[in-house]
Amino acid sequence: MKRLLASLAVALATVALVSAQATRQVSLVIANGIVVTVDGASRIVSPGSIAIDGRDIVAVGMPDEIRRQFRGRQTIDATGQVVMPGLINTHTHAPMVLFRGLADDLALEDWLTKYIFPAEAKTVSPEFVRAGTRLAALEMIESGTTTFADMYYFEEEIAKETRGAGLRGVLGETIIQFPVADAKTPGEALIRAQAFIKEFEHDTLITPAVAPHAIYTNDTQTLKNARMLSIQYSVPTLIHAAETQAEAMTAQERGSPTVVSYLESLGFLGPGVLLAHGVWVNDSDMALIKMRGVGVSHNPESNMKLASGIAPVKAYLAANVAIGLGTDGAASNNDLDMFEAMRTASFLAKVATSDPTAVSAKTALQMATIGGARALGMDKTIGSLEPGKRADIIIVSMSAARQTPMYDPISHLVYVTRGDDVQTTIVNGQVLMRNRKVLTLDRAAVLRESRTWADKVRAAVRP
Repeated sequence: MKRLLASLAVALATVALVSAQATRQVSLVIANGIVVTVDGASRIVSPGSIAIDGRDIVAVGMPDEIRRQFRGRQTIDATGQVVMPGLINTHTHAPMVLFRGLADDLALEDWLTKYIFPAEAKTVSPEFVRAGTRLAALEMIESGTTTFADMYYFEEEIAKETRGAGLRGVLGETIIQFPVADAKTPGEALIRAQAFIKEFEHDTLITPAVAPHAIYTNDTQTLKNARMLSIQYSVPTLIHAAETQAEAMTAQERGSPTVVSYLESLGFLGPGVLLAHGVWVNDSDMALIKMRGVGVSHNPESNMKLASGIAPVKAYLAANVAIGLGTDGAASNNDLDMFEAMRTASFLAKVATSDPTAVSAKTALQMATIGGARALGMDKTIGSLEPGKRADIIIVSMSAARQTPMYDPISHLVYVTRGDDVQTTIVNGQVLMRNRKVLTLDRAAVLRESRTWADKVRAAVRP
């Protein structure tokens, strides 16, 4: 009997050891949520769990399946909540949150030349940019954006604050023809852009880029030089393009019928280029954009607010152009809430085409996630919840009165959810916000500093 009991004990110990060896320890498990993967099959796993190790997703599956294979050093219970890819904002000017509401109800040209450019000339500095970026990062973390594309001045300061907050950024040093806060000439701006690229080219969160502002704020040679710099270092090029009808006049003065055809004549278009807005384009332009592998950032709210026009999103989608969503800067939107951008993009496309199917909830969600990743050339690493991709994930509450009842989580995400429904934000496997508490920024300090800057901006622009 003793011998039998001893043998049984050995067998049980062996089973326990094998079982322990079969269960892999990972850094984080998100358990029991409604997992909206936005993968190629558009899977919704409900209930579902996700295993994360370090910066990567290692498994997505049913809770029992994940429990058998993985044990997390941390576990987040997402019961009743949607777990989805972090939102990707493909066009921002992050520090401009400090100009939020400064000038409203104006056409783009008047808004820029009479208010924004003069305000920037009097207020923008490295300190301004740092404070504005912290405020933008706080707003994005709280509303579920995990990656943003940006173009502004002192972009190295934006990069440092972005990295400190834990967000992912595709950040472009702005090139512009006239003197601005960080460069007196476009040549000086290009030198700054090169230094910026070298400083951040191997960063795990920051992708440096070159950002010639637009064709109407840069001459032909500057545009060529900016694009050549991007090609030299294999980094993205971000540019405002075809935002207004008036912009086409600049192209026509330079011998091309449209903004896109003008950029093509310069050899500007190609993989890595992201066109912000892309409103005033024709079929030939769209064919060029597709052929050259160019991405487009659709910014429905700022285009509506500035009366710039309605981008032909249905046609872009039909042509399989890589198109994502952006908010634009908070001075022209006036917020960075990508849930609002999804809803507006869907509604605007429907009314513009008299087609209720033009941009469905599913399509809008894809544009804000995997579509944005594709437009930025990052769809192999972010934009969906799949093993091997970066763990850029948000957890969204579905408990509000306006979210009850819920028949379709994708419908709810696009048509009723708001940024402040986001409970938890994770980037690169790091929890930036948990249960609405931001962990990487001092919220009270950021808001206090921003209000101080508002007093300075108000004094600077007072007539």
